[in-house]
Amino acid sequence: MVDHAQQLADRVWQRHNPKQRLIRFAVLLATAMVVFWAVRDIDIFWPWVWDAPAQISGLGARMWPPSGEGLNNIIGALIETVHIATLATFLTIFLALPVAYIAAQNTTPNRACLWLGRFILVSSRSVNTIIWALLFVAIFGPGVLAGILAIVFRSIGFIGKLMGEAIEEIDRRPVEAMEATGASKAKVIAYAVVPQVMPAFFAIVILRWDINIRESTVLGLVGAGGIGVILQGSIDTFAWQTVATILIAIIVLVLIGEAVTSLLRSKVL
Repeated sequence: MVDHAQQLADRVWQRHNPKQRLIRFAVLLATAMVVFWAVRDIDIFWPWVWDAPAQISGLGARMWPPSGEGLNNIIGALIETVHIATLATFLTIFLALPVAYIAAQNTTPNRACLWLGRFILVSSRSVNTIIWALLFVAIFGPGVLAGILAIVFRSIGFIGKLMGEAIEEIDRRPVEAMEATGASKAKVIAYAVVPQVMPAFFAIVILRWDINIRESTVLGLVGAGGIGVILQGSIDTFAWQTVATILIAIIVLVLIGEAVTSLLRSKVL
């Protein structure tokens, strides 16, 4: 009895048994091999990497102090950026809500509509905003219209997916009660579904508007309007002090957008 107690006292507790440790080691080894393969395959030019700190220091010196030249144009471009985000978010609402309705399992008319809705949502989210902007610049030419449509086509997937999930999570009892009274489909949606998803709707739209402001700042890099047009022009002409001013302006705009969204969420939700 004493020897058994001594053996228990001398036993060291281990979180994982030998089999679990072997599996963890194999997973870590496989991960390390994949990372090594990826780094080797992308063909990094390492001298540029080692020289990056010096380049960053030199670029920072050229940017300081920020220039106030062309400040009016920068402010005008920022306002245009906000307009792009706001108009795109507003238009997205009318396109994303029907898609969300047919993409939700408890409201879709049939399986074909369900898969159509989900195909639209996946297609929208699979293509980056910049890619959408490049496509619409090629179709409509450079300008604000291409930027608005790029944001719209990207936002449909975001708003539609989250709204579809909100619809699927509603309480079925009000819906069943109205259906039992013989209410039409439109009335069921208006009085049983919409009131339950309205808080989620406002939260999702406000969040997407905030995201769209951030994304609108880079659309000009491909000619789709906004502050990015001036930023790209300043970079191309090596006007680094103006670039610094534009970057500061973008940061201020994003901070203001964050404050506005927080205020709206506190008021609406």
